[in-house]
Amino acid sequence: MEVLETLRLVLRRFRADDGQDLHEYLSCEEVVEYEPYGVYNEEESHAEAVRRSTDQAFWAVCLKDSGKVIGNLYFQEQHPQEFQTWEIGYVFNREYQGCGYAAEACRTLLEYGFNTLGIRRVTAHCNPRNSPSWRLLERLKLRREGHFLQTGYFKTDEQGMPKWHDTFAYGVLGKEWLNLNQEKAAEQQV
Repeated sequence: MEVLETLRLVLRRFRADDGQDLHEYLSCEEVVEYEPYGVYNEEESHAEAVRRSTDQAFWAVCLKDSGKVIGNLYFQEQHPQEFQTWEIGYVFNREYQGCGYAAEACRTLLEYGFNTLGIRRVTAHCNPRNSPSWRLLERLKLRREGHFLQTGYFKTDEQGMPKWHDTFAYGVLGKEWLNLNQEKAAEQQV
């Protein structure tokens, strides 16, 4: 099982016993507002931890010093496989937002994808109203490639009518990522 480490974090696969930490953030409406699911109760959170423990698309983001799961990354190969394109996504506990953990975790997973897995392209999608999400993608140097109107809905209003949402689409090529990191390294040497 692959484990990635940063200065402050450990990225690992979920374990069946991660349910309590998962519940801390999946039970918060503000955290799941832009996700394709609603809040989870405690039983659902524990079942989701068990499910994710067998799902290779999910990475648990843990504090290195305590092992606490503070969020998760989604990193999944898209089809067809010949396109060598993966999608990245993220959800973090409100208590740990705004501390740079999401950027640190995403950057590490992107490096792993481009340098170890040889991925050609990574994409991401977010709701334009979710400004912390699209600002994170732009800090990570993903390029906004589109703004799509009323692409779908995850939730309905009180009358059962769809709450349509727009989508920002982002992407970065592996060669762009590698060039950006080489330029950054060269600037730091000067």
